[in-house]
Amino acid sequence: MLGNGGRWLCAAAVALAASVSGAGGAGADPAPAGKELVVLGDSFSANAWDFFDEGNSCLRHGRTAWPVQLGKLMGVYGTDEMSDPSCPGASIDSGPGWSLAQEAQKADKAGAFGPNTKVVTLQFGLNDKWGKSDQTLWKSLQVCVFNLVDGCDPEAIDQGRMPDYNGVSGTLMAQRMRNAVTYIKYYAPNAHIVFVGYPELFTPGSSTVCLSIGGIVPFIQSRGRAVVEYFDRIDQAQREAAQTLGIEFLDARALTTGHGLCSSQPWLNGVFDPRTDLDGLFFHPSSQGDAVVANAIYDRYGH
Repeated sequence: MLGNGGRWLCAAAVALAASVSGAGGAGADPAPAGKELVVLGDSFSANAWDFFDEGNSCLRHGRTAWPVQLGKLMGVYGTDEMSDPSCPGASIDSGPGWSLAQEAQKADKAGAFGPNTKVVTLQFGLNDKWGKSDQTLWKSLQVCVFNLVDGCDPEAIDQGRMPDYNGVSGTLMAQRMRNAVTYIKYYAPNAHIVFVGYPELFTPGSSTVCLSIGGIVPFIQSRGRAVVEYFDRIDQAQREAAQTLGIEFLDARALTTGHGLCSSQPWLNGVFDPRTDLDGLFFHPSSQGDAVVANAIYDRYGH
């Protein structure tokens, strides 16, 4: 099914097989050296949305997305030393878009994982389904986040308008990511595997959700407790999952504190907001917000 000698197997099983039968097999493709930078993630990595991509090829990426800026800092952007199959709408395993495993498979086919791999980043969680709800964050925007009549308070979960943040946990997140992380660890043993958190969109613990339109007209959802709590729970689960999985965690929320969508100096895009990127994807980082994340990863792991 895959290149590189059909490598996409559970790493633990591969390790066991190697210990029994000896490393390598007759006719197996040579193991790749790996690429220096591998980026796996959702739209917060790609910083774009493939509205018209019927084939779901995930080829579209924002020109100032943090992986682009990081790749330039590392000197690998536009070269064969970088693999970035991050995809808008991607989830850990919920679908219908690309999953963590599918992105890892795509990178693996391109020879991304090997002893020379320096940094592998993961940024997932917001697009998944959790707990008792089949609702996703993207679908909840219209029926909950932007719904000024009914609001987006905690009861929206039982009403099916908001993902069930009560079902979010670090233990479950780690469990859902474990196979892919184990595989990456096995085939890229020298890499820093970094779980990249999400930036601060709204003040933690608050009930207010904002979005600037044109930098003049603010949309304010004063009954947005459920969506703020969802981001808070995802952030906590990412930290716990990274610790459980034995990988690094980049605290993007701490790096962007005070620059959320309700702040006077947002590092996330509104709708045609001149304070950020006029053509940027709303609710997603501006070029300045992405630069902070790119520089932090480079300073800690990219040298």
